[in-house]
Amino acid sequence: MIGKLNHVAIVVPDLEAATALYRDTLGATVSAPLALPGHGVTTVFVELPNTKIELLHPLGEDSPIRRFLESNRAGGIHHLCYEVEDILAARDRLHAAGARVLGDGEPKTGAHGKPVLFLHPKDFCGTLIELEQA
Repeated sequence: MIGKLNHVAIVVPDLEAATALYRDTLGATVSAPLALPGHGVTTVFVELPNTKIELLHPLGEDSPIRRFLESNRAGGIHHLCYEVEDILAARDRLHAAGARVLGDGEPKTGAHGKPVLFLHPKDFCGTLIELEQA
């Protein structure tokens, strides 16, 4: 069901510094910051030959990653994102298998402009999983 790894998301306390680290120290190509108010984050994508790193920073007081950053002041890995061909079919299959989809179960538009869903980390070895329609 899952396809390729789309990205690894890392919450960072300072988006500008993290962007500079990947761009200037590691020599990676990075995107411009993109504010996603519907998700409560600002994101920067680091382009790699085989996948991407998503740098996440809280946007607004109600950001869902603010609590993560309060518990992990230096930041850290937040989630893994896998591609799926049909996000609704994937959701239905996972639901039938007993996996919990976070939120209301309906896909939202993600940073790439494609439908995404998040799966409960307790159902996936303690790892928050994002599914993105390819």
